[in-house]
Amino acid sequence: MQNVRIYDMPDCKMVSSGSGMFGEENLSIFEKWMSSQKRGLFPKDFLFWDGSGYQWLYLYEDGMSVLKELELIDFQGGFYAVATDIDQKTDMELMKKEVDAFLSLNGFERDPSRPDLGNIITSPNAKKIMGYEQMDYYAPIKARE
Repeated sequence: MQNVRIYDMPDCKMVSSGSGMFGEENLSIFEKWMSSQKRGLFPKDFLFWDGSGYQWLYLYEDGMSVLKELELIDFQGGFYAVATDIDQKTDMELMKKEVDAFLSLNGFERDPSRPDLGNIITSPNAKKIMGYEQMDYYAPIKARE
């Protein structure tokens, strides 16, 4: 069984919280706005560390109402290696080794020009039953040169 999958994310528009820390106004505004969006079948929100704070992104769709406090940005897509584990309990070194082994066997390498992304995939109802959340970790990759 493979524990890593490849996701090909298109270039797109994303609504961004801007950079900040949890508990700060911009992330709180974004979280409230995002929570008002209809939950879909596939994830639409992604979190990443930009070097000075977290940025939370949400896939923009035509006609979507976006608060003036939030930014609309161009998102550079591409290939991502995606691994799943328990949020905040992941052995990051072990996961990195597993992803790197998969990439090596399948003609890919990491792409340092784009940030790693994260997405909580557990619904609130599933979290009540399981007692924890699962997270998808997205590592940007490209064809091996």
